[in-house]
Amino acid sequence: MDQNGALDSLFQEERVFRPLPQLVIEANVNPQELEAYRRQAAQDPLAYWEEAADELDWFKKWDQVLDESNPPFYRWFPGGRCNIVYNALDRHIETANKNKLALIWEGEPGDNRKYTYYELYRAVNRFAGALRSLGVAKGDRVALYMPSLPETVIAMLASAKIGAVHTLVFAGFSPKALRERLRDSGARLLVTADGFYRNGQVIQLKPLVDEALAGAEAERVDSVVVVRRTKVDVEMQDGRDFWYDDLVRNERNEAPTEVMEAGDPLFLLHTSGATGRPKGILHSHGGYMVGVHRTLTHVFDIKPTDIFWCTADPGWITGHTAVVYGPLLAGTTTVLYEGHPNYPQADRLWHIVDKYGVTIFYTVPTMIRMLMRFGVQYPRRHDLSTLRLLGTVGEPIGPEPWMWFYKNIGRSECPLLDTWWQTETGMFMLAPLPISLLKPGSVTKPLPGVEADVVDRDGNSLPSGKGGFLVIRRPWPAMAAGILGDEERFRREYYEAIPGGAYFAGDVAKKDEDGFFWIQGRADDVLNIAGHRVGTAELEAAFGSHPAVCEAAVVGVPDAIKGEAAKAFLVLNPGFQGSTDLIQDLKRHVRGELGPVAAIKGIEFRETLPRTRSGKIMRRVLKARELNVDPGDLTMLDQE
Repeated sequence: MDQNGALDSLFQEERVFRPLPQLVIEANVNPQELEAYRRQAAQDPLAYWEEAADELDWFKKWDQVLDESNPPFYRWFPGGRCNIVYNALDRHIETANKNKLALIWEGEPGDNRKYTYYELYRAVNRFAGALRSLGVAKGDRVALYMPSLPETVIAMLASAKIGAVHTLVFAGFSPKALRERLRDSGARLLVTADGFYRNGQVIQLKPLVDEALAGAEAERVDSVVVVRRTKVDVEMQDGRDFWYDDLVRNERNEAPTEVMEAGDPLFLLHTSGATGRPKGILHSHGGYMVGVHRTLTHVFDIKPTDIFWCTADPGWITGHTAVVYGPLLAGTTTVLYEGHPNYPQADRLWHIVDKYGVTIFYTVPTMIRMLMRFGVQYPRRHDLSTLRLLGTVGEPIGPEPWMWFYKNIGRSECPLLDTWWQTETGMFMLAPLPISLLKPGSVTKPLPGVEADVVDRDGNSLPSGKGGFLVIRRPWPAMAAGILGDEERFRREYYEAIPGGAYFAGDVAKKDEDGFFWIQGRADDVLNIAGHRVGTAELEAAFGSHPAVCEAAVVGVPDAIKGEAAKAFLVLNPGFQGSTDLIQDLKRHVRGELGPVAAIKGIEFRETLPRTRSGKIMRRVLKARELNVDPGDLTMLDQE
């Protein structure tokens, strides 16, 4: 297709999508109920969240729903006693879910394991007993340097069951990154694997652990538990290293579930900041469990027969919420895949959907754009008719990948639910339900109980169509409890960046005339062009509104006259080719969108953009390469 043909087809697409009538009839939350939830949450948000908390089991009910006496360190359900693992596993053993599949795992070579709720419960009990035998107690930190294995899920749940705080370190990180996170968390026990399979290769992990624990670091970690996955030879240090199988083999007794205060920490998860220095975000048992259970079950309309597959690695917040805790709290079946999405060829994901009858498929726009490049022949080889809902997360999705996913994977029948949330929010914040009207590229509206707004730098609400900063004006249950060891940074970065005390998300957004939110990018970078402050997100949004552009990243570069100018790195849509004429057209387009202040010094066309492993564009990498300076910490960079 030529450029004019691509342009015509893009403008002919329908812009609003309505759910199928049968889907609305069968939904757990119908349109009238959703509006009732919105009214209740607007009039009495604490009553709304208290009702959500009552859907779960507690050892002792809370004294109050929310303690707001020390903002921004809000305490949800103070006085309440609970344990998220009791709700994710223990309570299901007393119901018909006992023999229902909880976890389906597939390894890259094609091997698989399945666990019913009872089998997963027993496996968690065994490892919880093993952790206690190694001296792990309530409040201790347990680090996991693990790939996507069943033992990763088991270790998370076992740690939380006995009141320990787990901290996952993505298995693609370097020994240096692991060492930094171990030091920050204060973990005394580390769970890892001998290795794992990725893109047809065996990736060894244990040698990286040994490197991370060399020298002075050797005294920080008392025990290392090693899962046998690839059966490669590894060195085991006497007295420190233990095989997972050996530890759990003789554990037969049920490990008691620790009774936790609602505000007790559940997990620590490091996330990247604008400077590249990772932040250790803390989440607690009670609020996280309530927020995740309510929003995941509502957004994805969980049914007893669902097979839920979120493609995220457990090492990210999406994996915590949408692979492990959320599906298990909901009593559904969750799928976990070890390997590369294109191994041995570009239909591996669709093969898994077909093989296990997946009904809900939740992934990132980066994955969709990658699979788009292989065409539609791969998904057409497989029966995808079991799918009833699609979802995306992690970054804005443009209209074209939205349409490709909706048409070629969802058969133009499955609602595509674009969700906005963060490591810091813990739960879904802005998202449609299957009964909602959908606009390709929009995350629609805030969920009930979430008060979002778009504001200027002074905290004033902006009218529809005007871009500004996304903020959350009221506390929500799954909100982060803080940054480990740095209360001042937590307050400064999230609650003082915009006047008024609202949570500053760090994203630029706008609302349309229907109240739908459109996420436009990050607000981390602001350019000073001839004295005018212009956000990179505004420039990227202007480039993204051109039909030729699939993705855009803009950085500031020195300019002899203006002081600073913008350079754009663009990924083009299929059917478009980079050319001098296109560059001139793009510059005219952006100038027309933003005015003469949008001084574009250069445009570079690229096949891909550098991203974190969770999908966020790393502009500082592009800028460092452009200026020939050190890009800083690259542990978050996805280098595949």
